[in-house]
Amino acid sequence: MTPDVTVLEVLLHGEPVGTLTRLPDDRSIFAFNEGYIQDAGRPILSLSVKDSFGELITDFRAYKMRVLPFFSNMLPEGQLREYLSDRAGVNPEREFFLLWVLGQDLPGAVTIRPVDGDSLPPDADHHNDQERPDAMEEKILRFSLAGVQLKFSAVMDATGGLTIPARGVGGSWIVKLPSTKFESVPENEFAMMTIACMVGIEVPDTRLVPLSSISRLPEGVENLKGSALAVQRFDRAGDERSIHIEDFAQVFGVYPREKYGKASYRNIAEVLAIETSDEDVAEFVRRLVFNTLIGNADMHLKNWSLIYRDRRNAALAPAYDLVSTIAYIKDDNAGLKYARTRRMDEFTEEELVYLAAKARLPEKLVVDTARETVTRFHEIWAAERKNLELPIHTVDTIDKHIKRLPIAKQAN
Repeated sequence: MTPDVTVLEVLLHGEPVGTLTRLPDDRSIFAFNEGYIQDAGRPILSLSVKDSFGELITDFRAYKMRVLPFFSNMLPEGQLREYLSDRAGVNPEREFFLLWVLGQDLPGAVTIRPVDGDSLPPDADHHNDQERPDAMEEKILRFSLAGVQLKFSAVMDATGGLTIPARGVGGSWIVKLPSTKFESVPENEFAMMTIACMVGIEVPDTRLVPLSSISRLPEGVENLKGSALAVQRFDRAGDERSIHIEDFAQVFGVYPREKYGKASYRNIAEVLAIETSDEDVAEFVRRLVFNTLIGNADMHLKNWSLIYRDRRNAALAPAYDLVSTIAYIKDDNAGLKYARTRRMDEFTEEELVYLAAKARLPEKLVVDTARETVTRFHEIWAAERKNLELPIHTVDTIDKHIKRLPIAKQAN
């Protein structure tokens, strides 16, 4: 290996499956190990590496600065990426090196490590603040999950308290901090997740917790106002095993910045029709209707995921990031196009029937599930809307939104 070539080993469920190699001109290329290719019972890494005949794709092109979209989608976005990159002394666009420092606590069952054992990239300027390398590494790894919000892996103790591990690795909970821009975002998400569960949607255990009850949060967090949201990770089992997941940006092989425009809910439905069960299709419809009713305009490709509980067969992962975004930003459009329209006030039963036909879903299952979801939502929202820990403005905004939706009226 030449000095200008560096290699990261990619592991799935703790077993090596491939490598990411950085070439001298800052290009990177992924390759599967021969053993993984030849293993007929191999665990699934991603639907994006299956061809139209269901065979494993083994030839990948090189990417300049970035990495293969599957791996790129495991990295943080936006301000969180900037923060981490700054601490690591790495250009935020150099995704190979971000994977180097964050690879021990990625979403799902993938871990990434340097083959030569170095914990930090050789050309990262991680001594620029005169800290010890191990201390700097601890700071870098404290944030390590994909997404744009400040969030951490955390461990829950026997008393129900949460602790951020020193190295950010091994937690079975995600802690989301209050927003500095919008009011009561953790409370909003907690309320929507609670209502979703009552409607019949599969959600992970979710709790509102005081910031003071979380140990080892970074400096400056004490200035935030409100509660934090703790969400149990569904990609971690009780025995600390990792369960593999992938979001639909990974499934479709698109970069995070393309999460709103490169596919539609119809496209997600097409994948579910092929890869999953009728139960998953019904759950998809339930969530699609629910997110429309609460005015969640941010259900993009990265907010839908598949889970591989048996390592080989896909199912729709539990719901997450359910927030009534219209409480903060007026937006009539859903995160993705449904089938023919993106407007929530044009999401009708007819649009659902069209989506079902194009995606080859059972029409009766789709329509019946949508009607049941609307009916159930109306009952629960009427009973619970005043009991939620939400600002009055948020509740009123959702009430007004519901009245404008054809899908909310058609089941009545």
